[in-house]
Formats: sequence, structure tokens, C-alpha cells
Amino acid sequence: MLKQDVVRVIKRRFHLPKLSETWRNAPKEKAECVVIGAGIVGLAVARELSLKGKEVLVLDSAPTFGTATSSRNSEVIHAGIYYPSNSLKARFCVRGRKLLYHYCSQRGIPHNQIGKLIVATGTSEIPKLNQLFNRGIQNGVENLRMLDASEAIKMEPELHCVKALLSPASGILDSHSLMLSLVGEAETNGATFSYNTAVIGGHLEGNQMVLHVCETKTLTNWDGNTPLQPDLLLMPKIVVNSSGLSAPTLAERFHGLNTAIIPPAYYARGSYFILSNANSTRHPPFKHLIYPVPEEGGLGVHVTLDLDGQLKFGPDVEWIPHVPDTTNFLNKFDYSVSADRVARFYPEIRKYYPNLKDGSLIPGYAGIRPKLHGPGQSACDFLIQGEDIHGVGGLVNLFGIESPGLTSSMAIAEYVPALLLGG
Repeated sequence: MLKQDVVRVIKRRFHLPKLSETWRNAPKEKAECVVIGAGIVGLAVARELSLKGKEVLVLDSAPTFGTATSSRNSEVIHAGIYYPSNSLKARFCVRGRKLLYHYCSQRGIPHNQIGKLIVATGTSEIPKLNQLFNRGIQNGVENLRMLDASEAIKMEPELHCVKALLSPASGILDSHSLMLSLVGEAETNGATFSYNTAVIGGHLEGNQMVLHVCETKTLTNWDGNTPLQPDLLLMPKIVVNSSGLSAPTLAERFHGLNTAIIPPAYYARGSYFILSNANSTRHPPFKHLIYPVPEEGGLGVHVTLDLDGQLKFGPDVEWIPHVPDTTNFLNKFDYSVSADRVARFYPEIRKYYPNLKDGSLIPGYAGIRPKLHGPGQSACDFLIQGEDIHGVGGLVNLFGIESPGLTSSMAIAEYVPALLLGG
């Protein structure tokens, strides 16, 4: 968008008179609700707020919705097994799974409840598998069942394991179709989407939030140090910071927000490799999702299938040591998949799929996890901050919305409006 277009799309939607020029001579406009970030969670929140009769403006620095984490993941509907009891991840995953299956069924969004096997490939892993089983039961996951090796291999003849945990509630979906549906419903209910539009910071004027907004192309030549001049100062009543990978960076640039409550951000790249065998789509070696016991930073290199039957393995965990603000705001992460990484995949996969042939894996795609913990640190829960934490009325920050963020999206979208509007 041109600079004047960024202002025009908001004026056209909200029919507001031009206010007097203030801070840095940028025009100033009002809005009711602003959702920053058009990923799966931001879209679900925008839809929910629009269904509640709110005027919603969704801003994203990308040319369209869902270009970062939401389109670079395993597309798995998780059951809710892995997460500590009563954590936000556990609660939102279990609730979100039910909402997601219902939503997809009602709207014809492609999905398949194919089930998952979490496998112990050595006796030393059995205690951890038992812990996952007990945790899943505590979290309210239905129909979990422990299988001995013969039962699991009867279900999946190519599998090697000594014991397995069956999760029938797990599945897969078409995330793009889901996001397209959420965008359509939000727009039908009056929401406005402004792409190529970056929120680069903000400040408080009394109790009023002021967002600093500019064109994405303004950032492309930014050196990361020179103060950015906003094209627009936007004054909303409600702000949901759902900007994913850049959420902590954006919060740090909101003057007046207590920086002590903003968590440190960590980033982990996960690469996927695709099974290239000519018959793998027609006759995939597995019919269920196959997961090893979890590893540090992730759930291990696992088997997922897409809705066309294509088998993929991943993700691994590759910590990214330093991420400049420009990378965050413009999503300029390195998403390339190095063919050299495949050497790490073969031994991990062959622990449960010993018949994997040399040369059968080809590079697929990569995604970045927005983490709140670094290497060697304990995993963190989702962090959702409202006024009770940061003291700014009408602001909700969503931090660390990694897996199971897709599964949890509709449950988070229930929670955030309740936090903002009550009830």
C-alpha cells in the first residue's frame, strides 16, 4: 500500500474525520479493535471479536494472511497429551481440538482424524511413555490406550517399537482452508484487513493506546537503529498483539509498557524432509501419525501425512542465536532447508522406521517456532497478558504461541475476548 492508502483504508472503514496532527506529524485515526497479526490465532480472534459486534481492523506486514508459523508447521490437530495439567497449552489444546473438529466438519474444511502413535523404541523410554499416558488422562484426552509392540506393529507393519501410546483423537487438517474460512467469516461480519501494513511500536497518551503504523516497504531499507517515522498514529480501544514471531519485539517498542513483564524471545528453526519414493503417496508406509517420545525443544522428528497422502518427517530443532528486529518485523527468517541436515534425520527416523532407504528423503520446508525458552531450559507455557498483568486497559499480548497453537487457536479466540470484554 502507498502511505496515503494505509490511512485511506482505515478512514474508509471507520468514517472518521481527520484529527489534528500530533506526535511526529503523522495523521491520527481512531479504531475500535485492532488485531496485530493475521496468523491462525489472530484470524480466529478477529473472527470472534467481529461475531461479538466489534469493528475489527487486522494489520499484517505481509502481503496476505498466514505467511509465517501458521503456514509452516505439521498441520496436526493435537489431542492435548504433552502439556502440564492445568497449563494454558493443555486447556486450550483439548478445548481447541473439539472446537476445531466441529468447525471443520460444519464448514467442509478438509481434515482427517487419523490418530497418532507415540512410540518407545527402547525400554528406557517406556517410563516417559507412561508419564505421557497419565498426563493425557489428567488433561481430559479421550480414548488413550497403551499398546504392546505386537498391537502397534499390527496397526503399522513398518513400525519398530517396544511399546506405543495410541491417541485416536489426533488428526490433520488443511490449514490454508481453515484460515481462508476464518478470513471470510471475519470480513462478512465487518472486519477489515490491511496487509503490507506494519505496526512498529506504540505509546500511551494518558490511558489511550497509540499504535505506530507504517507501510511494510518503509522497513525494507531500515538499518534497525534509526528511529522509524510512522505513516499513521492509530488510536484503538482494544489491541490484541498476535504478531507471533515479532510479538515480544513489538511489545518492547511500546513506550509506557513495563518492559520487565515482556519475556525474552528465542527462535528455533524446524526443517521437514519429504519421502520421495514414487509410490509413497499411493501406498504410504504409515497410516497414522508416528511420534517418538519428545525431545528438548520439540516433539521429535515425527511422521505426518498431508491430506493427499504425502509423507513428511520433521521438524528437527535448530536454535537461532540472534534475530534482528528487521527480521522479526519483515519475516526475513531463513526458511531454506539445507540438504546436509538430512544426515541427522536418517538415524532418528530409523529408530522407529528401520526400512527407510538411503536417498529417499528430499528437502521439504522449514518453519520457525516463537519460543519463550532457550536451549537447555524448561519448556514454557503460552503467555497471555491482559491488563491485570501489564496495567494497560484494552491490551492483550500473546507470547510464545507455538505448538499446539494451531490446535488451540479457536480456544484462544474464546479466551481473549472474554479477557477484554468480560463474560
